[in-house]
Amino acid sequence: MRKSVAARTLLLLGVICPVLASAAELYRYVDDRGVVVLDRHGVPPQHISRGYQVLNEQGRVVREVPPAPTAEEFARLQAQKARAASDAQLLRLYASVEDVERAETRKLSELDSVMGLARGNLQSIRNQHASLRKQAANHERAGRKVPGNLLAQIENLEKEEQSLQRDLKRFEKARADAEVSFASDRQRIAELLGQKQ
Repeated sequence: MRKSVAARTLLLLGVICPVLASAAELYRYVDDRGVVVLDRHGVPPQHISRGYQVLNEQGRVVREVPPAPTAEEFARLQAQKARAASDAQLLRLYASVEDVERAETRKLSELDSVMGLARGNLQSIRNQHASLRKQAANHERAGRKVPGNLLAQIENLEKEEQSLQRDLKRFEKARADAEVSFASDRQRIAELLGQKQ
């Protein structure tokens, strides 16, 4: 019987102690009129964003919740985080300005090769196109109807030529973008490593 009373007492103390401890806490915040308020029940939701302090029963600050950042501060913090992540990525990729220059040379060389292939293919298609148009013109000069398969080949070559021209423009833009990006990376790595350019 005594064991069950002792167990109940311990259980009751286990439930009451945290409640008493939290009841001993005071919350200090500033209301809408600029008045400092002490409250045992917590901080009203409309005042939480301004920050508050939690005090113990002796009136000492045990925890401080800072005010929420303004929209401008939040945007600045996000920009700083993004910049820090970008800088960390750059430092993982490059150990020096020379590394950036080597990567740039490699990338531009790859793009130049791809553009060279596209230009070669474009020239080949233009030559085939000219040859087929010449054949079609010969048929017309001879008073014959141009065969349908010849017209279909000419049309297909025109589509291929347009597609290759679009690809070539895309590669040229990628090359220009890569030059700008590598210039920016080179400058930032120099700043991060304290190197002169």
